[in-house]
Amino acid sequence: MLVRNWMHPDPMTVPSDTLVSEAKRLISDNNLHALPVVDGGRLRGLVTRANLLRMGQFVLRTQDPDEFAFFVTRLRVRDVMVRNPATVEVGDTMEHCLRRGQELGVAQFPVMDGERVAGVISANEIFQLAAHCLGAWERRSGVTLAPTRLGPGVLGRISDVAEAAGAVLQGIYPIGPHGAKGAHAGEEYPHKRVIVRFHADDVAQVIGALEAAGFPIIESVDARRYAQPA
Repeated sequence: MLVRNWMHPDPMTVPSDTLVSEAKRLISDNNLHALPVVDGGRLRGLVTRANLLRMGQFVLRTQDPDEFAFFVTRLRVRDVMVRNPATVEVGDTMEHCLRRGQELGVAQFPVMDGERVAGVISANEIFQLAAHCLGAWERRSGVTLAPTRLGPGVLGRISDVAEAAGAVLQGIYPIGPHGAKGAHAGEEYPHKRVIVRFHADDVAQVIGALEAAGFPIIESVDARRYAQPA
């Protein structure tokens, strides 16, 4: 599971000279968790919904007309943003993203494609849930199969093929279509992507066996890429 397939793509961004009051309005009106701050095509910082809401509530509580006027008409995003925020790459795995969020205590990441902000991925609660479901802490390898009609015995066949190729299975997760396309209400045997998590000395061998058995792979992850140095 790669970040590019789960992020919010092409996010709204703001330049650093944007008024904080305007950034707060954009976040509220568009139900966003964070706004990347971009100047000249380069990421400069990040402002989050939680920080702006806390700041606005503080100003209102003071009931000081001068502070309120400053907040509305003069305070700029560059004055309050997180500079050089932690980021992830479009090609990173969700497991890597989840671990990074946990280690840094960060709930929102700008997603980079080279120097370009390609997306935003948010919600620490979802990260935690997905981490446990996917076994992120165990650094499993895995593949995602293209949408497959899950008729009788299909998951068992997937399991048999993978294990015969040397995989030690840790989990098989059928998941519905990402979005509305491809969903068919009431379908007896729905087409679903199937996530297979396993340990294996040779991930390529497992991939080859599954594809030879008629299960196309749309993405794969080798846990050794993210192994911690000894």
